[in-house]
Amino acid sequence: MIEYENLHNLNKPFFKEFEEAFKEVLQSGWYILGNKVAEFEEKYAAYCDSKHCVGVANGLDALTLSLKALDLPKNAEVIVPSNTYIATILSIVQNGLKPVLVEPNIQTYNIDPTKIEEAITPNTKVIMVVHLYGKVCEMDKIMSIATKHGLKVIEDCAQSHGAKFKNKLSGSFGHYAAHSFYPTKNLGALGDAGAITTSDAELMERVKVLRNYGSKVKYYNEVVGYNSRLDEVQAALLLVKLKYLDKINEHKRKLASIYTNELKSVFIKPQVAQDNFDVYHIYNIRHPKRDALKEYLLKNNIKTEIHYPVSPVKQLAMKNIIDKQVTPISEEIHNTTLSLPISFYHTEPDIKKVVEVLNKF
Repeated sequence: MIEYENLHNLNKPFFKEFEEAFKEVLQSGWYILGNKVAEFEEKYAAYCDSKHCVGVANGLDALTLSLKALDLPKNAEVIVPSNTYIATILSIVQNGLKPVLVEPNIQTYNIDPTKIEEAITPNTKVIMVVHLYGKVCEMDKIMSIATKHGLKVIEDCAQSHGAKFKNKLSGSFGHYAAHSFYPTKNLGALGDAGAITTSDAELMERVKVLRNYGSKVKYYNEVVGYNSRLDEVQAALLLVKLKYLDKINEHKRKLASIYTNELKSVFIKPQVAQDNFDVYHIYNIRHPKRDALKEYLLKNNIKTEIHYPVSPVKQLAMKNIIDKQVTPISEEIHNTTLSLPISFYHTEPDIKKVVEVLNKF
């Protein structure tokens, strides 16, 4: 069986260093906002070409606190791609803001810059982009639109650790960037973990206060805050993985090239563009008989996933929030996309086997 993912196998090369890192935290006696969090924040900010990093509990909190720190008026509008994972939209709704869906480019799966301006109204305050599957959006065009209309930009970098657009790193374009270190990510923790990066010192201070009960000084609370802190154990483990992130990305890029070069053209493959350095958190293909294809692969001992089977518009949780927005391009993607195995632990023979089976479908 070729599994889609196996977290034990994925992390096995790091076990020894993980054990040493955990032992160091255990013996330190300091488990919340200590030296390991500070060290990770410094090193991850540098990796992302940002001046500041604030560790938080998870990726959703990173998005939610980024919006909260902007102190936007209630019901202000946030432009967001129509085919994103639900967390991106939840962060908007939980802040009392209105998500305005903009369709993706059918070739890149990222928000289509040519469709953004027509969605802007006097109530629009933020463009929230998502670098889906490990491909950075066309950020030069998006930042130009944001500057023209005086809008803030938040990057959802949950799937794009180390990805680049025109040699500039994911997370270094907008006012804030939100990062998830969910265990399956290219930079994955061993539990929930997240971070916010920014080069704006004032915005950084705001999220630092918000993540810690709205407090700068213990027991003195300036604003209504949250308990959303990256813990010392996960920070220590992420410091281990961060050293290998480029190696992880290069391995996944090598596996992706096998799919791209050897899969038959009957499958719609991810676009490869000169301006993009993609890190393939997910390698997705599209096919009109997606469900039959998934079942066929499983019968041939190959597991796959669907990212994502249900569009945000059709989620029950979004009824009366975004359910009246029309998103045919998003629907097309959700109905035809299939994610293939592409983990750090997969070998080239594994991927060639998947290709062999796929090409017989």
